[in-house]
Amino acid sequence: MNAAVSFIGGTNGNKKGLSATLAANPGDLKLRASLSDTNFSDGSTLNFDDLFLSVEKPGSFIIDFDIPKKDVQFQFMNTFKLEGKQINWSYTHMRNDHRTVLDGTLVFDTANKLSARHELGSFNCKLKYSYVHRGLTTFEPCYDLEKKSWDLAVSRRILGGDLIKANYETLSQVLGVEWSCSSLVNEDGRVKVSASFNLAEGFHTPKLSVQSMWNFQA
Repeated sequence: MNAAVSFIGGTNGNKKGLSATLAANPGDLKLRASLSDTNFSDGSTLNFDDLFLSVEKPGSFIIDFDIPKKDVQFQFMNTFKLEGKQINWSYTHMRNDHRTVLDGTLVFDTANKLSARHELGSFNCKLKYSYVHRGLTTFEPCYDLEKKSWDLAVSRRILGGDLIKANYETLSQVLGVEWSCSSLVNEDGRVKVSASFNLAEGFHTPKLSVQSMWNFQA
């Protein structure tokens, strides 16, 4: 059995909480119970607003139970070969929202992938191309067919495992920068620092958040 606990805090002090996951692996299945963004309401009281239970068989299916909303989400996935190329696909259905999403990825080689995501019964469809340059830098342009807009994400591995990522959304003109760091903590922890700039509003102080994640195994 293993557990992971993370603390989330914002620089403006209006978002502080605790996220925790407890996982067990009986046989081929993975069982998880998680609390997401459990907020401290008055500095001493916890509000358990997001309790999730999950059953997963890796590579086959995931069933998520949202306890407060009495909702369930089913996801089925598979991998097959087509003319020597690998295709990964998944089918996800959200019961309460009555939404079904299909995801597919065509893997050309270790450096090139083409992905598509479509919500059935809507014009919501996104195409994304991923290119990994020399195993360190990843370029991911994405086109939203419904909004007719482009997004671009660029990430690079540094310092033996740290990740720096920038993402720009052309429609909202929001630029996000993220540093995921494991070099400054021990092997069981990771720190993520994020900054968000709304370029449509001109130059201003970015929205900052810091998240630390610590993993414990038993």
